[in-house]
Amino acid sequence: MSEKIYIGVDLGGTAIKVGICNEEGQLLHTYEGPTEVAKGPETIVDNIERYVRLIVEQSPFEWEQVAGVGAGVAGFTNVREGIILLAPNVGLKDFPIRKILEDRLGKPIKIDNDANVAALGEAWSGAGKGIDNCVCFTLGTGVGGGIIIDGKIYQGFSGLAGELGHISVVPDLEAIQCGCGKIGCLETVSSATGIIRMANDAVSRGERTSLSLVENITAKDVFDSAKAGDEVATRIVNRAAFYLGKALAAVAVVLNPELYIVGGGVSKAGDFLFNEIRSVFAKLTPEPVQQGLKIVPAILGNDAGMVGAAGLFLRS
Repeated sequence: MSEKIYIGVDLGGTAIKVGICNEEGQLLHTYEGPTEVAKGPETIVDNIERYVRLIVEQSPFEWEQVAGVGAGVAGFTNVREGIILLAPNVGLKDFPIRKILEDRLGKPIKIDNDANVAALGEAWSGAGKGIDNCVCFTLGTGVGGGIIIDGKIYQGFSGLAGELGHISVVPDLEAIQCGCGKIGCLETVSSATGIIRMANDAVSRGERTSLSLVENITAKDVFDSAKAGDEVATRIVNRAAFYLGKALAAVAVVLNPELYIVGGGVSKAGDFLFNEIRSVFAKLTPEPVQQGLKIVPAILGNDAGMVGAAGLFLRS
C-alpha cells in the first residue's frame, strides 16, 4: 500500500483523541484515551506515543505510510519551534513537544493551538470545504478562533493571529475584565461562560425570569428559556449575538472572508442564535462586504481538532 496517511492528535486536559486522515481530509479511524495530566509530562508523552502507534496497528495501514503527525493543544504555542509555551489544562510550559515526539515516533511533527487546528479541520473537510478564505469562531468555555487565508492557517508575526475572543467589542461602561486581563473582550459576553455569568447576574438582581428556578444554570438553559419566550433570557442571547455579530463585522472589513464558520457548544442553539448574528452583521457591515459571504455552523464537532491537526502537513 502506497497511500500516505496523516495522524492528528487533539491533546486535551482530560483525553487525547487521535485520528487517521487521508490526503483528502477524510477521517478514517479514531482512538481516544486518557491524558493523565496528574502523572506529569512524561506520562502525557508516553500516552501520545502509545495511542498513535496503537491506532495505526488497529487500522489497515502500515507505519511506513504515516507521512506526519500533527498535534493541537489548548494553549499558547510556538509553531515555528514546536514548543508548547503554556498549556494550563495539560500542565505543560516551555515544553519542546515537537522534538520529543520526533525522537519517539521517528516521524515529522507539527503543532498548533486547538482553535487553529479546529478551524483548519472545518476549512479542509468540514463546513468550509472547497473555500480558501474563511474565519472560524469557536464558542465554548471561551471564544477561540482561526483564520484561513488561501487555504492555510494565518499565523501572524509570532503565531498569535486568530485570538478572536479577545477582540474588544464591549463599551467600557458595560465591560468586565476578561481572563486575559483586559476588559471588554468578546469572550466575556459571547462564550458559554459569559452567557452563564449574565444569567446569574440577572437572577442575583432579582429580575423576573424562569432562570431563577434553575440550579447551576447552563448556556443551554438560557437558550431554552429564550426560545420559550423568557424576556430576560432573550435579552442575554441577543446581547451575546450582538457582540459576536459586531466582531464578525470588524473582521470582515479587514480580511474580506468568503465564509464564517461558528462552532462550539454555544453554536448548537441553531437558527435562534444564527439568525440574530446574521441580522446584526448585516446592520454593521458595508453592503459590498456582505456580497457572497455566508455565516454557517460548524459540522465536524469534536472531530475538527483531529482532522485539522492531521491537515497541518497539507494545509499549513
